[in-house]
Amino acid sequence: VFNTSLLSARQLTVQMMQNPQVLAALQERLDGLVGSPSGYMESLPKVVKRRVNALKNLQVKCAQIEAKFYEEVHELERKYAALYQPLFDKRSDIIKAAYEPTDEECEWKADEEEKLTEEMKEKAKVEEEKKDEEKEDPKGIPEFWLTVFKNVDLLSEMLQEHDEPILKHLQDIKVKFSDPGQPMSFTLEFYFEPNDFFANQVLTKTYKMRSEPDEADPFSFDGPEIMGCTGCQIDWTKGKNVTLKTIKKKQKHKGRGTVRTITKTVPNDSFFNFFSPPEVPENGELDEDSEAILAADFEIGHFLRERIIPRAVLYFTGEAIEDDDDDVSHSQVGKGTWKQMKRMIQTMIPRQVTSVSNGAASPRSI
Repeated sequence: VFNTSLLSARQLTVQMMQNPQVLAALQERLDGLVGSPSGYMESLPKVVKRRVNALKNLQVKCAQIEAKFYEEVHELERKYAALYQPLFDKRSDIIKAAYEPTDEECEWKADEEEKLTEEMKEKAKVEEEKKDEEKEDPKGIPEFWLTVFKNVDLLSEMLQEHDEPILKHLQDIKVKFSDPGQPMSFTLEFYFEPNDFFANQVLTKTYKMRSEPDEADPFSFDGPEIMGCTGCQIDWTKGKNVTLKTIKKKQKHKGRGTVRTITKTVPNDSFFNFFSPPEVPENGELDEDSEAILAADFEIGHFLRERIIPRAVLYFTGEAIEDDDDDVSHSQVGKGTWKQMKRMIQTMIPRQVTSVSNGAASPRSI
């Protein structure tokens, strides 16, 4: 009974955490609990406040050292990216049928839960042979990246039905880090096989980062921030641009009263708008819609870099998604402290771009 009640409580909590109104209310409550000054600081003698200022200066120096730490972490990322890349290249070759893995490479030791009885194995083998006879032998792993995108809520929400035929041609996604000595950044590279939709073989999205405390607010530093992003121009084949659509509108002439039909081209929802993020004006001010788009954009770019690209096969099979669900329902929900609950809520609510300065949206802590 205890286990059943505990499971029900966890399921209820997860459902509540998926309700935007509940999340917003909790966030407001938590924000009210955190950072409420006691008034003690104001009551301190001047000589004590002076010493507190010395501590704050020490804290600024700590933030500067922390910034250097993250710069070295970035260098380590670059170093290990070079070690991962041969494995990712081989993954890409298997997906696009440039390399056929050996029997030894295809052997996979199943977990206890995955093991089948000999009778079930034989039945499954017969079924597979029937399917193979009915259709041509597929090359590589068809629709690999499209399936990954459709399996991940954050990405599937961006997909439209007209995007899917294009994404079937996506062969690989790579992440490239900035060269040593250059400003901190990373670029997502989307590799496509030749197709009827656009001429580009590679579409890119670059995220510029900063790893230094803001002079105006040094205590807000919490690691590298994504400060802005740039996409690329897509050379669409005539009539194939899915980011635009044509609509017909009736227009009445004011003087003659006659009605004519005009054709107008307007923006269309599409994943490929990802490569045309809003431009930040020189004054650094963005409207709410642009801020929301950039906030979501930063989340997606970071998620692709940190989770999707390194673990693509597990998102293809769905195993990584199950792990993510387990993390929320057991690890995070089960612990129950306010601090952990706040952290969980912040990871589940899309964070907003809170301000824009120096021509870049900020802050976006990663």
